Formats: sequence, structure tokens, C-alpha cells
Amino acid sequence: MIRLLLGLLACLLACRAGDGTAVLDNQLVKVKRLYIDKFGGGDGSGQLRDMVIASLQKAGLFVVTENPDKADAVMRGSAEDLVFTDTFQSSESVGGRSNLGVGRGTSSRTRDYLALGAGVSDSESSRIQERKHEASASVRIVSRDGDVLWSTTQESQGAKLRSASADVADKIARQLQLDLDKARQKKPAVAVEGAGK
Repeated sequence: MIRLLLGLLACLLACRAGDGTAVLDNQLVKVKRLYIDKFGGGDGSGQLRDMVIASLQKAGLFVVTENPDKADAVMRGSAEDLVFTDTFQSSESVGGRSNLGVGRGTSSRTRDYLALGAGVSDSESSRIQERKHEASASVRIVSRDGDVLWSTTQESQGAKLRSASADVADKIARQLQLDLDKARQKKPAVAVEGAGK
């Protein structure tokens, strides 16, 4: 009997360890209205926030609200959108020089001189400037109780037909969609009936 009780207690504790994630997943699935708070970060964080709002609105995962009092949860985070120029500069040079001089002279008229000289030099330099655009965002969805229900970090240097910021916003929406689908597919734990019979 004691072994059975210890076994059930161990099973209950093992199930409880996974309950934290299951509870958070369950809370995330129940979110219907989402407020997206201002993102921290650089000057481009406001624009990236607007792109995240547009991507989430397009995905139809939640009703995105501008009123934090009506929201079931809040998305918070930070974002950075940088445009900069990378400069690559290189210089190569090869050179060689050789000289030879011979001379003879006398006091009246005889003078013999021989002088040879040679020189080779080659030099090449290049300078390439490349404009780059990088964006990154780290966001989380927080319940009204302050529990972090979901989080992700996404980065991009731009996509074929999108800016880096738009690509990051789409990656956030796609990752959230994937994680919501996984959470919805998980079945709640069923209590074991008839244990000990």
C-alpha cells in the first residue's frame, strides 16, 4: 500500500512539473484581445511595433486593441532597426629597383661611364561601400497576472521583397501562429481513475 502511494505521489509530482507549461499554454490559447505596448529600443522601434501590429492583425490570431484595459494580455518587448554602411578597403603594392654604375676618369679627356637602371612598380587599391539594413525584436506576451505566456526573438537582414523590419514582424506572427497551434493540439491531462483497484 505504501509503495502504491509513493508511486502515485511520484507520478503526481512528475505531472506537476509539466503542468507549468501546460497552464501557460492553456492561458495563451484563451487570449482573445491583445494590446501591444510601446517597444523599447532605438528610433526604429515604433515603426517595428506598427509592423508587428499589422502582421498580427493580418494573421487574425487575436483582436488587437489600442485600449490596454480591454486586453486579456499585453505584448511587450524591445526592437532595433539599423541602417548602416559597411566599408571594405584593400591595397596591394609590388615594387622593385636595380641600379648599376661604372665610371673611369682621367684628368685630361678620357672618361668612361656606364650606368644602368631599372624599376618596376605596381599598385592596386579598392574601396567598396555596402549599405546594410538589420532589424531585431525580442517580444513577450504577458497575462494580466504578470505571467509570461509566450516569447520569441527574431532577427533579419531583409528578405527578397521585404525590408528587415517587415520580415521581423512577419517572423514574429508566424512563430506565434506555430506555437498557438501546438498549444491547441495538446490535450489536457486526464485524471487517472481506478488507481489502486
